[in-house]
Amino acid sequence: MNKDVDVFGPLLHGTARAWRLKLDERLKPMGLSQAKWRTLMHLSNAPGPLTQAEIAAHLGIEEPTLVTLLHRLEGDRWVARKNSSQDRRCKTVHLAPRAQRVIEQIKTEAFQLRHELLDDIPASELRTCVRVLDRIRQKAEKGNGSAKHNGARRARVGKNGQN
Repeated sequence: MNKDVDVFGPLLHGTARAWRLKLDERLKPMGLSQAKWRTLMHLSNAPGPLTQAEIAAHLGIEEPTLVTLLHRLEGDRWVARKNSSQDRRCKTVHLAPRAQRVIEQIKTEAFQLRHELLDDIPASELRTCVRVLDRIRQKAEKGNGSAKHNGARRARVGKNGQN
C-alpha cells in the first residue's frame, strides 16, 4: 500500500478541522460559533438570498438542524427570514444590517489566518496543492449529482485558491 494515499484523507480532514478551529478562536469574541460564521459567510458570498434548503445543503446539515441555527441567528439579529417571492412554501434568508457590518471583520480574520498558515509555503508548492485538491474535488463530485440533487450552489475554486 502507498502510505501517502493512506494518510491523505485523514490529513486533509485534520487540516481543514484545525484551520476552522483556529478561525473559531478568533471569531468567538464576536459571538460567532463555527456554525454561525459559516452560515453568515455563505450568505454573504451568495449572489442573492438563499432558501433554507440551499443553505442546509451547502453546510452539509439537515434542514431541521438549520432551522434551529437560523432561530438563534435571527434572535441575535444576524439574519432575517422572509417569505419567498417565487415559492410561498419556503423562506429566504437575508443578512441583517448587523451581519453586514461584521462580514468584513470575519474576512479580515480569515485573511490574516490564511497568510499566517501559508506564509512559509513556496508559491509553486501552493499552486500544485490547489491544482491537486481541485482535481480530487472535481473527480469526487463527478457523476454523483449530489450538488444538483440537493440544490446546493457549489463553491468554485478561484484563481488564487479561494472561493
